[in-house]
Amino acid sequence: MTPSRAGKVRKACPAKQVGLRELAQYLKLSQATVSVVINDSPAAKAIPKQTKERVLQAARKLQYRANFFARSLSLRRGCMVGVVVPELSEGYVASIMRGIESQLLAEGYCYFVASHQGQPDRIQQYPRMLIDRGVEGVIFVNTPVVQELTVPVVAISGHQRVPGVTNIAVDNAQATFAALEHLVRLGHRRIAFFKGHRGSLDTDHRWRGILSAASRLGIEVCSELTAQLQEEVPHPGPSVPGEGYGSAKKLLETGQFTALFAFNDISAIGAIRALRDAGLRVPEEVSVIGFDDIQAAEYLTPRLTTVRQPLQQMGEIAATQLLLRIANPRKKVPHRTLLAPQLMVRESTGPAPATPHLPWISKQLSAASPP
Repeated sequence: MTPSRAGKVRKACPAKQVGLRELAQYLKLSQATVSVVINDSPAAKAIPKQTKERVLQAARKLQYRANFFARSLSLRRGCMVGVVVPELSEGYVASIMRGIESQLLAEGYCYFVASHQGQPDRIQQYPRMLIDRGVEGVIFVNTPVVQELTVPVVAISGHQRVPGVTNIAVDNAQATFAALEHLVRLGHRRIAFFKGHRGSLDTDHRWRGILSAASRLGIEVCSELTAQLQEEVPHPGPSVPGEGYGSAKKLLETGQFTALFAFNDISAIGAIRALRDAGLRVPEEVSVIGFDDIQAAEYLTPRLTTVRQPLQQMGEIAATQLLLRIANPRKKVPHRTLLAPQLMVRESTGPAPATPHLPWISKQLSAASPP
């Protein structure tokens, strides 16, 4: 509010926003030239550097802001994509999202994220909702593609053969063999396993890899030494350390083992706590190996031996593939891009003990509860 000459108070008029026309008139250039420079279009390469710098300096001075929606309509593009994930807090998805975000922002794209929490109705509805909001393509992260969509689609850890969908995944067969071979070389024969929850698309593929690797290495996969994560949950959600704690507790009550191969790092973290609460030392009495190599894995006590998925790289590749498909909708795309895993040997695995622990040692857990 500002005082008038008559002493009355009047409303201050907001400064008029400078548009493309006003900016072009100020520079004594055509609107087309100014637009090309502002939007960094390919044609800007033909404009002298001095002219481009003059346009950008004037835009800053006059506080010019491009009309995003008008530009989107003229180009019939919104520079927006959708990402559908199980959830956002767990290390697996967070690492993938870093790769997606860095690649999209580098190309001038923004994104919407929809987290379905393992709920079937959300998995069905969210992709359509994102398309209704103008996204040009969708990336699915460890989420099934349950319907045909009208935009390009890339899936990370999708493992589905869906027409027009590119899958980005790690080689689970190579990964599981590397992990089991490592344990066998350390002398382990009685190995326990966490099978992934039914909500993860990696579960069946990784389990088949384990069975194949165990057969090749002469390891018996015993039912009493196998626990499925969130087995009794109707609609399994994302992994949490507590499920690893509870599953390890059950395994300790049923059989002897000297090593545990967890489905992922999150469940491995819970398992290590359960083993310690049972009075067992890791890795002196039980070795533990995870999967994913989330950021925290290297800083645990003991540092976690795990199979590294190149999660950030998977996100970058998925974003790159999606943008290529948006730019060239009719171009044929590969069904699958398979990435190599890497075994990260740290402190949670060691030589098999001469005498395995006894099942009754887990009685020490009777009064313990997950942290």
